[in-house]
Amino acid sequence: MDVRWYHFIGIGGVGMSGLARVLLDRGMKVSGSDLAASPIIDKLRQLGAHVAIGHTAENIVEGIDEVVVSSAVHPSNIELSTARQKGIPVITRGGLLARVMDDYKSIAVTGAHGKTTTSAMIALVLKKNGLDPTYLIGGQVSELGGNAGSGRGEYLVAESDESDGSFLKQEPYAAVITNIDDDHLDYYKSLDGILQAFQDFLARIQRTGFAVLCTDNENVRKLDTSSVEAVTYGLNGSPNFQAKNIVCKGFSSESEVFQNGRLLGKLSLSVPGLHNVQNALAAIAVGMRLGLDFSSIARALSCFRGVERRFQLVAQYDGVWIVDDYAHHPSEIRELVKTGLGIKRGRMIVVFQPHRYTRTKLLKEGFGRSFRGSDLVIVTDIYSAGEPPLNGVSSELIVRELRKNGQDVIFIKDLDGVVKYLLRELRSGDLILTVGAGNVWTVGRNLALNLTRRSAEK
Repeated sequence: MDVRWYHFIGIGGVGMSGLARVLLDRGMKVSGSDLAASPIIDKLRQLGAHVAIGHTAENIVEGIDEVVVSSAVHPSNIELSTARQKGIPVITRGGLLARVMDDYKSIAVTGAHGKTTTSAMIALVLKKNGLDPTYLIGGQVSELGGNAGSGRGEYLVAESDESDGSFLKQEPYAAVITNIDDDHLDYYKSLDGILQAFQDFLARIQRTGFAVLCTDNENVRKLDTSSVEAVTYGLNGSPNFQAKNIVCKGFSSESEVFQNGRLLGKLSLSVPGLHNVQNALAAIAVGMRLGLDFSSIARALSCFRGVERRFQLVAQYDGVWIVDDYAHHPSEIRELVKTGLGIKRGRMIVVFQPHRYTRTKLLKEGFGRSFRGSDLVIVTDIYSAGEPPLNGVSSELIVRELRKNGQDVIFIKDLDGVVKYLLRELRSGDLILTVGAGNVWTVGRNLALNLTRRSAEK
């Protein structure tokens, strides 16, 4: 890579910060800006990045070779427009990721759901088995020391974003497709458009490489794999890698793993739910295709404790469990509720913050059917993620659909109001799930702080 100085607009985002960290590790000069300070930014500064808080034209200085933007950066951003006025090349995060991936045997993990956990599991398997990978994960993973790291091995594991088509810039050695769903319809317009993008992605896999596909997903089964070596995994049917005799208990599971009908051995996970057994199967399939043995892969996976904001146990207090999750699509929420039903001892109360006006409008019926089994759903205002409001679109659309399906639901506009309500209504045995891709996680944190304070005052 010839360019020496990269400036990231929105460097504090999990995807942008990961790329910045890898470039720093490779001796590049990195600067950036973000709207607020964070532990991620503190870490980047420790590694040598110059990070400004706030977006200003003055941050675009002479000597910058390339400016990096994500899809979250608005076209009118002052730093972006200044860079263009000065003739500084601008590259998208997806374009830069593809460039970095070209320097490795890259393993791209894509799909509507499960990308982050699956890519984290694969990176951990490779790391624990001495392959010293570089990795770019869409969440914080304690066993990996964060969301990114540079190894000296030949492999790079990256979460590959299908949301805006940027994964079609990549030419990976291996690709994992966890599932295909009707998300990002604002970009693709239809499920057929999404399926075509994944078909095109398969065609970009290197000739000597391979694909790993979850055949539990009906849309994945529609893909034509005749042009690529395909390895399949799942819980149903007859995939190459399958888990059977699964026992889920609390925040863990035990199962037996088979390859083409032959028992490989037992798999013990310390993360909950059938979806995590699926994710682990993907890591097993990749690891064994790269020449690792099952026992060493299973040993590495037994050390995995999850990813931040993926069914993360925030606190346990006086019989109350507070769990946080990033789920923001109906399919993800259905899996989340299913996992919650497997561990709850009393009521399950779900606090849901809808994410984006477009997603709310397009998927309102799906959201209305996704919380079955919950004792109460609390819906908050929509987290816009920078989108302008849409006429007639509000959280009321989802509340109406939930009531239509017989779900006990209430609307509480702001997150502080949710905390106050829960403090009044909580009882021992309750499982509280805070759900969404916005800042709903603060409900769990503030609820735990208030419960601790209340106890101290007794």
